[in-house]
Amino acid sequence: MLKLHFGSFTGFKLLAGKGPGIKIRISSIGNVKTDLRSEFIAEGINQTLHRVYLQVDCEVSILTPFDNIDKKISNQVLIAENVIVGHIPDTYYNLEGLTRDDAMEVME
Repeated sequence: MLKLHFGSFTGFKLLAGKGPGIKIRISSIGNVKTDLRSEFIAEGINQTLHRVYLQVDCEVSILTPFDNIDKKISNQVLIAENVIVGHIPDTYYNLEGLTRDDAMEVME
């Protein structure tokens, strides 16, 4: 149970936090759905950044004396982050954007 002031419902910043307190309840109207997400980001020649996220999706109903408001709340929480370091190569060629003819000139 939460208590919000009546002025917060008006939408005017000047009245926010003013007036008598109104009790509201927030209740879950559905299941909470969770999902693990993973991403890999290249960080240089021999490093990769690995992140693991927990995605949480929930539908809630906010019950006030005036109205019932249904909302979907989504949040993503970073659980782990790791830099994977690989072998440092003896040579490195960045051939991105080169045509086949240009690549042959580089190799010669």
